[in-house]
Amino acid sequence: MTAARAAVEILKREGVTNAFGVPGAAINPFYAALKASGGVHHTLARHVEGASHMAEGYTRTHPGNIGVCIGTSGPAGTDMITGLYSATGDSIPILCITGQAPTAVIHKEDFQAVDIASIARPVTKSATTVLEAAQVPGVFQQAFHLMRSGRPGPVLVDLPLDVQLTEIEFDPETYQPLPVYKPAASRAQIEKALAMLNASERPLIVAGGGVINADASELLVEFAELTGTPVIPTLMGWGAIADDHELNAGMVGLQTSHRYGNATFLESDFVLGIGNRWANRHTGKLDVYTQGRKFVHVDIEPTQIGKIFAPDYGIASDAAAALELFVEVAKELKAAGELPDRAAWAASAQERKATLHRRTHFDNVPLKPQRVYEEMNRAFGPETRYVTTIGLSQIAGAQMLHVYRPRHWINCGQAGPLGWTVPAALGVAVADPDATVVALSGDYDFQFMLEELAVGAQHRIPYVHVLVNNSYLGLIRQAQRNFNIDFQVNLEFENLNSPELGVYGVDHVKVTEGLGCKAIRVTEPDGLLPAFEEAKKLAAEFRVPVVVEAILERITNISMSGTDIASVNEFEDLATEPWHAPTEILPLT
Repeated sequence: MTAARAAVEILKREGVTNAFGVPGAAINPFYAALKASGGVHHTLARHVEGASHMAEGYTRTHPGNIGVCIGTSGPAGTDMITGLYSATGDSIPILCITGQAPTAVIHKEDFQAVDIASIARPVTKSATTVLEAAQVPGVFQQAFHLMRSGRPGPVLVDLPLDVQLTEIEFDPETYQPLPVYKPAASRAQIEKALAMLNASERPLIVAGGGVINADASELLVEFAELTGTPVIPTLMGWGAIADDHELNAGMVGLQTSHRYGNATFLESDFVLGIGNRWANRHTGKLDVYTQGRKFVHVDIEPTQIGKIFAPDYGIASDAAAALELFVEVAKELKAAGELPDRAAWAASAQERKATLHRRTHFDNVPLKPQRVYEEMNRAFGPETRYVTTIGLSQIAGAQMLHVYRPRHWINCGQAGPLGWTVPAALGVAVADPDATVVALSGDYDFQFMLEELAVGAQHRIPYVHVLVNNSYLGLIRQAQRNFNIDFQVNLEFENLNSPELGVYGVDHVKVTEGLGCKAIRVTEPDGLLPAFEEAKKLAAEFRVPVVVEAILERITNISMSGTDIASVNEFEDLATEPWHAPTEILPLT
């Protein structure tokens, strides 16, 4: 068979059922093999960067998923670099397959020939241009091994046109995936870490995205319950423990955090970090974050330990392997009566959770964004899979929405590319077609890759997209306050074709409808909940993306700090009455 056909057969035997991409001259032999082989459903993107983000969303939805994105080496491969960067930053395995010019002309400036492997190498675990057709099976076998082993991440395989077409000997029936390598903690290491936790008075567990990647959320909750230790999920670990669990202490950070989460963290004296990377927007200034507390860091990547600050003890281990031992040893200690009683400490965290609220209920017109998230809490239940990337919309959403299950907050955490949300949401909806998928964007994120809505219309991929529109680069405008400028962040203009919008510029309803989807515009707070309910019905009826656009006040400052977690600036009035924040997990009494 051709090397291209061998590659497709390997994809199927490695568990791939879906791919996203854009065909082109140099990758057409691979597409021919994809069609002839069958068994891999392909979604045609409108932009190749979009295909890479669809692959990300697909991977992030279920344990074991590996999203595949396909295009030519240039310019499709260069377009997909952003997706590879995003995936490597968040430890997400995706496979990027590119079609290269023939081997004889790669270095002769042939049409669309580019050294994509060299370009992609800094943002992948491996990037290879295969020059010998007989190496194709081994390169793909190694690609899946690398994506799954150690810290997960993306791989790029570049296939010259002649390599794809060359016939090789390959027996797909006897193909076997390579064993996956994941470091595992020893019992001695876990016993030492637990002894340090037990010696503390006010311990916390910080649960990162590695817990979710390892499908270890149930183990995390079991360990927290055994030891009575409150849990702080990171942004990437949100959902590892349900928001309404009595040991969920809220999130910590400069931006995507809760008042009660930061307050509880600052009272702690010991932190066990599992599968987290101490991201700077989580920690803020390290002297404030670390002062007065000891740290144990468990991470699958040995070089991650000590990278941000030196913990008091480090363990290189897959989160699931470590948590299995944590649970085993904690059960033995509990049976022997050697676990401290943490009830008072856990109760104090819940007391803060019940009192330190931000206000969400406002009746202002134009809308205040906080009211949008309040109504989203009412409209979308615990089964909702939220998808978002960056901006004030994402920050406020993380402060005010609720997540109850792993992989139900699907967020590009490290890279934060604008435009990520639409294609990622499509990838999530492809991976879980029966789910309630709700995307969240500001107007600029939405405009970056809104052409991908047509993919949802063409392939009948329904989801609800909440678009908060203030016609501003809101997060950058807020950051520019430190420089006393408001420069090149204004998106407003009077649309000659939609004068009813005033200065809000782009008519997102018309654009959305023009791309074959449905859209609803909301201008008053009482219209939000009915619009969300209608959007769910329209998505179910027409099987297309449905956009709910909320017209916001032009300027809102969302709570955040520019320096440390002890000095978050609360720009709005705080909740002092139960009706100020009626959808909080623990309402004020």
